[in-house]
Amino acid sequence: MIELEDMRLFRALGGSRSLAAAARVLNLTPPAVSVRLQRLEERLGLQLAVREARGVTLTDEGVKLLQESIEILERIESIATRVAEQSGSVSGHLRIVAPFGFGRAHIAPLVRELHLQHPNLGVSLVLAESPLSAASGADVVLSIGTAKSSSWVGHFLAPNERFLCASPEFARRMDRLDHPTDLQRYECLTLRENDEDVTRLRFMPDGKARRPGVKGITVRLSGSLSSNDGTVISDWAADGLGIIERSEWSAAGLIAAGKLVRLLPEWRLEPAPIMALLPSRHAITNRQRIFLEAAKRAFDPAPWRHPQRFSPV
Repeated sequence: MIELEDMRLFRALGGSRSLAAAARVLNLTPPAVSVRLQRLEERLGLQLAVREARGVTLTDEGVKLLQESIEILERIESIATRVAEQSGSVSGHLRIVAPFGFGRAHIAPLVRELHLQHPNLGVSLVLAESPLSAASGADVVLSIGTAKSSSWVGHFLAPNERFLCASPEFARRMDRLDHPTDLQRYECLTLRENDEDVTRLRFMPDGKARRPGVKGITVRLSGSLSSNDGTVISDWAADGLGIIERSEWSAAGLIAAGKLVRLLPEWRLEPAPIMALLPSRHAITNRQRIFLEAAKRAFDPAPWRHPQRFSPV
């Protein structure tokens, strides 16, 4: 049986991806969090997370439990707000901060529909290179991947893998790319944003590469070209200038159009789910709830996994 405290534990893990950070959110010690996680896995008979020196990575079963836990806790924690609402009308102001590329492609159309449905609701959409750096006063922050700060509560919106890609011509010129360590022999293009170390990638075996004794590996990429704009490096990659690591939401359209091909499909990078971050875990406002519900409808199923709904940017 899964209890509410188990769900809160998993929501904390999903928002921080380390035992120490989750412990701070829950006001517990890291050993206490580790013991609770182990007991939950034993009760369910499932491995929910992989413990590594660099943090905790959720398994597929763990990701599913995280999604279900977030949905149930959101419903429970917004009961008071929903009961207090006396009218279906939504007014006031909602400030949303989102990354440039994803914001233009997916959040701007969502805000447009939200305005048409709720004309009395004022919405400010702020696009930023580093959304959390521009999050002061925000009601909702859109994040590609889980938040590292425990002051924000993550609400899962959609799955998003990370792909390694190159142009078909560049891929044909490569004489060998069977293992992540082979990447060090080729020119790589880097997207520098959110002050992250984007040249260090962690690969986990998947598909045929998932064999006994085959473990994850970290590779440091190198190259002479970088940019803080995803469209720029995607264009460079499509022109055959090198290899890129891109989010599925961005790369899917280019792959479908034949401009890019996926490399090392038997190795998986850590996923970067689409998350809506709220500044408080209690008393979700009606404006925030309306946005979350609209976003979950828009991303169910994820447009980038259904070409008929996807317009590449």
